[in-house]
Amino acid sequence: MKLLSLFLFGAPLAGVLASPCTPPGPTWSTLPPIALAPRQEHVAVALTPTSLAIFGGIVPAEDWWPTVPVLQIYDIPSQTWRRAADAPKGLNHPNAAVVNGKIFLLGGLKEVTPTDLAWRPTNESWVYDPATDIWSSLPPLPVTDVARGSAAMGVFGHIIFLAGGITQTPFDPALGEQESVDDVSAFDTKTNTWINLPAKAKKIPAARDHAGAAVVGNKFYILGGRDHGQNNVRDTVFELDFKNLQKGWVVKKGKMPTARGGVVAAAVGKNIYTIGGEGNPKNGTEGVFPQVEAYDTTKDKWEKLPDMQVPRHGTSAVALGGGIYIPGGGVKQGGAPVDVFDVFWP
Repeated sequence: MKLLSLFLFGAPLAGVLASPCTPPGPTWSTLPPIALAPRQEHVAVALTPTSLAIFGGIVPAEDWWPTVPVLQIYDIPSQTWRRAADAPKGLNHPNAAVVNGKIFLLGGLKEVTPTDLAWRPTNESWVYDPATDIWSSLPPLPVTDVARGSAAMGVFGHIIFLAGGITQTPFDPALGEQESVDDVSAFDTKTNTWINLPAKAKKIPAARDHAGAAVVGNKFYILGGRDHGQNNVRDTVFELDFKNLQKGWVVKKGKMPTARGGVVAAAVGKNIYTIGGEGNPKNGTEGVFPQVEAYDTTKDKWEKLPDMQVPRHGTSAVALGGGIYIPGGGVKQGGAPVDVFDVFWP
């Protein structure tokens, strides 16, 4: 467990490459690898206009992929990584979003135990304040709601929305299959309370986990994902108007050119870029999708763009300064964490 010991006791490491310039797109640029160790099934969020944070996920070890509580922050101008305070609990497939410069961690999946070989959800929630480097507890997701990980995350004002997700990832066939849900939850960061949504906003049109998600203007989009298993990939686009929650979710006509789960997404302007993914049936792909496809939210149309230079799944995409930053991920279906870090310039 040498790599795990680095996470528990190691000091932050820093990249040493020169600062990037914005090249004409569409193209990819390589960045300093994730410090400490490779990472997969983590979350990445934009922390400031010039920095992003990654939290949780799994790392490689001798006989397993331990789930870690590690928070790291990457500074874009200096291209350096630093380690921040660990969260109270390690989570993979965490649900996280940033509001007013603070990271809200709203559940995720816990480590397996010797008697239960499955990643299962927690309803526990916390908030991280970078000004103090302190995590504080928040009210847990109510027992009347569904605890899950890998939810599609969207923010509108001071409200965080969690849509869909997964309630178990078993590693023993006797425990059944992966369980996807269609539930939608909302957390008010001003009052630190979970709020009720109108009936038509409480459920997405079909169960999804490992979907891409992005907000453009006042609309929340969920793109692709999967339903009960890695190979059950979907090509749908769901839309919710934050200013008309009573109307509920709409299924858009423009389907993804490539159905994918484990896909990441980020918005730049009116376009949402869907990148990578898992569940590729083609030989020689290791089950991973290389595709990059752009969805024009104003035209409900798709465009194909240059593939990923290192195809991955199980990561996150963060849009900052016109680029889409993708730290880590897996290079094979299932667990295969890497420390690759790159940025896509649309």
